[in-house]
Amino acid sequence: MLVTNHVLSGAVIGSVARGPGQAFALGVASHFALDAVPHWGDWRDYDHFLHIAVRDGIAGLAIMGALTAAAPPGRRLTVLAGMAGAALPDADKPCRLAFGWSPWPECVNRFHAGIQQESQQRAPVEAAAGSIFGVTALTALLRGRKRTAL
Repeated sequence: MLVTNHVLSGAVIGSVARGPGQAFALGVASHFALDAVPHWGDWRDYDHFLHIAVRDGIAGLAIMGALTAAAPPGRRLTVLAGMAGAALPDADKPCRLAFGWSPWPECVNRFHAGIQQESQQRAPVEAAAGSIFGVTALTALLRGRKRTAL
């Protein structure tokens, strides 16, 4: 699953979690749950993967910043924690690119790779997931802002 979709789902989690610790832990768990769902991927080659991944990573960071800012002030840390937890397992990709190694133990890398069910034909699944998570996150955050304004 694209990291942007993980970030969006983490925002949803952060909008309902009790606090930052719970949001972070549920965000990490959600990452693996979403990666187990058949999704877009199985790139032609490493250059094709990088073409998508770099843009996705930048979009994910931009969305993380925007949704943190959109969150009600008292919920910002919890929303950010949900998004950070949901994105964290994919930190192996930029680490491998920049440093040539993964920050995770090999058993985690094997597990993470083993649950992926990717296909180049599943771009609509990725788009639908992003749309659902995006609308849900914005709705939850905007409702939270209205509640704190009352």
